[in-house]
Amino acid sequence: MGPGKMSATKVLASATRQINAVVVSAGLMQKTVKARIGVQKWNNHIKKKFNLMSNVLVHDPNSSLRIGDIISISPGWRYSKHVHHVVNSIVAPFGARVEGRPSVPTLEERLESRERKRRAKEERRRIARGGKPKEVKGGEETIAPADGEKIVV
Repeated sequence: MGPGKMSATKVLASATRQINAVVVSAGLMQKTVKARIGVQKWNNHIKKKFNLMSNVLVHDPNSSLRIGDIISISPGWRYSKHVHHVVNSIVAPFGARVEGRPSVPTLEERLESRERKRRAKEERRRIARGGKPKEVKGGEETIAPADGEKIVV
């Protein structure tokens, strides 16, 4: 099982947990918003849980969120050092209508995009290490030798 498969399995397992949040800051970071979620903290002296607010950074792949939106988020793979959640859907938009904004990608679209970027990175690294460039067309892999002739594998 490769590293890509393990992370995809982990993401699928954590995708079932969904948290509602309110966007409190948007547009200041690329593809990232700050959202406020509700948490409960245990007070050991009183032996009771109290409701608190906590802010988390959420990955917004298409920059479709605005301040005040109520969103559904789920924990996923790390997008950066501090971003550990991703937006699933817009529950209630604030201001501009959802139809006028870029769409929020589904889990399958996010996984496919991540895999496509990973394959492109592996190809760039292979070429940088002195390998031959490989073109992927449909379901076939074609290896392009140095003289320009294509060989179907």
